[in-house]
Amino acid sequence: MSHTESESETPVSLWQITAGQRHRYLAAVAAMVLTNLFLFAPPLLGKYAIDVVTGQDAALAAPLLAGITATLSGSSAQATALDPSFAHAYLWLSGALILLLTGIAGYFTYLRGRFAAQASERIVSALRERLYGQLHDLPAAYYDTADTGDLVQRASSDVETLRVFLDTDIVEIARTVLMVLCVMPILFSLDWRLASSAVVLMPALIVGAWMFFERVKVIFQGTDEAEAAMTATLQENLTGIRVVRAFNRQRFEIERFSERNREFRDRNYRLIRLMGFYWSLSDMVAFTQIGIVLFYGAWLTLNGALSVGTLFAFMTYIAMVIWPIRQLGRILTDSGKAVISLGRIDEVLASTTEPARPRPAVARVSGRITIEDLTMRYGSAPALDGLSLDIAAGETLGIVGAPGSGKSSLIRVLLGLYPYQQGHVRLDDQEISEVDRHWLREQISVVLQEPFLYSRTIAENLRVGDAAASDARLEAVLADAAATETLAKFAAGLDAPVGERGVTLSGGQRQRLALARALLKEPPILVLDDALSAVDLNTEAQILTALRRRSGAQTTLIIAHRLSSVMHADRIAVLAGGRLVQLGDHNELRKVAGPYRDLCDVQLALEQQVEADLAGRAANLGGGADDGGGRQTEEVRS
Repeated sequence: MSHTESESETPVSLWQITAGQRHRYLAAVAAMVLTNLFLFAPPLLGKYAIDVVTGQDAALAAPLLAGITATLSGSSAQATALDPSFAHAYLWLSGALILLLTGIAGYFTYLRGRFAAQASERIVSALRERLYGQLHDLPAAYYDTADTGDLVQRASSDVETLRVFLDTDIVEIARTVLMVLCVMPILFSLDWRLASSAVVLMPALIVGAWMFFERVKVIFQGTDEAEAAMTATLQENLTGIRVVRAFNRQRFEIERFSERNREFRDRNYRLIRLMGFYWSLSDMVAFTQIGIVLFYGAWLTLNGALSVGTLFAFMTYIAMVIWPIRQLGRILTDSGKAVISLGRIDEVLASTTEPARPRPAVARVSGRITIEDLTMRYGSAPALDGLSLDIAAGETLGIVGAPGSGKSSLIRVLLGLYPYQQGHVRLDDQEISEVDRHWLREQISVVLQEPFLYSRTIAENLRVGDAAASDARLEAVLADAAATETLAKFAAGLDAPVGERGVTLSGGQRQRLALARALLKEPPILVLDDALSAVDLNTEAQILTALRRRSGAQTTLIIAHRLSSVMHADRIAVLAGGRLVQLGDHNELRKVAGPYRDLCDVQLALEQQVEADLAGRAANLGGGADDGGGRQTEEVRS
């Protein structure tokens, strides 16, 4: 039978992620339209005011304003171009109206920014949550090759790049288009000759902006990847700082980070140089275009073909339209970055997730595990090859074998972390490949050899197993995990912080807290994956005794290399090459020639050698001093 993973969601796109916020973007665009409508009027008002002051009597082109001015100044609305009182009143009224319209436009500009910011923040917040949820739903195999630092970069820097684009650039693109569509007809209505000169270099600006956009996408992708590599190096070193110091690798790691930093710097320089070239060239084109309008307009004005007010309006309108077109370069730069960032985010969102399966009606299994002809591969070679094993509910099963024998692979299959290609694995009568992964993991608690503890208090780490557990229950499971003495060493008790990854604890203390956390969950199946490797033999004996007291309440699988961890199990399964080669209790397997007896002999020989070495060292240290020899021997043993 084949066990495949589910397909991912539809790939993310700008149209998709803006679905729930389009009404706010429409409101932002509407506010932007009103802003521009109110901004289109002041240049015309300025034109008429200048023409009135210069005696060209353009006030008659705005009869309503002229009528209001005549009333306020006590002048006639006819032939008022040279009337000083009329010109004075008209100038003040025009100025007041320009201030009023500009203020209203400023208010709509605020609304535009507010609506766009609300939309972008909501979109990005939802995208972060979707991305974070996707990271939790991806299969374990995805993280075998994924770079943690790169994933952090995608979930932080790339999302922020997209937020900047959504916050400002979408509305700015609409603004630029609106400016061109609305201003050009106004310019041609004022004077077609000057309007024609005003568009000579605009195509060059637009084409240059598009070419810049295509180029910047490629460079930014390299810059973003270089930043991700630098972030990954930093994250890796902070996580492994103790290993770095233990091996005196600080200088090497600093050089390694410097190399990544230089790569990011150099790629960023390329981006900055390109942007500097574009901005300088586009500035030259924009100022040249304004210069063409200014000199040609001045020539028309000097020859009486154009009024001074019309030239003023032209210069204002051309500035209003030329700079948004020039800003297309910046907008397209952000757009190029957003396209790359969105693509990197989509790579994660489009990845195949764990399969969605139905949740069984039964809330808790008895703990019976049935494995039939199980085959599982990571690549081409099988990690488990035709494995069959029946584990009764409440049974304690020890699992031993050489490295690579399939012990950990079996646990990964039980947890649904990796799919299996052939056979059956059932909890009671539930095939685990056909049930909900969350339900499956509710049935199993696992304690790993390298347990993970959160940078929180002891109580918070334990309550991962049961969020509602009382302090009394926490203390009870700590006692079963032989961790009561560990708790007593902290003045704050259960409220003592353990540091990042449990750094304030020893390896054995971390394992015992992880075991207590697993016991608190009270699962039907408990798995200890070499989880007692860091504790001493006395502590191990206490823990195993406590687990035997709990036998019958849960099925326990103990994976170990140390025979003392499994010798009291109900049965012991010996794996080799992904197959079950021996099965029985300690006494049965010890009497039969095979891998288990070989393992016993090897460990016994090692113990005898250690005893002999300790005795020899104690004798050398004693130097014939009868009163101190015993004490010195004990010191050597300790």
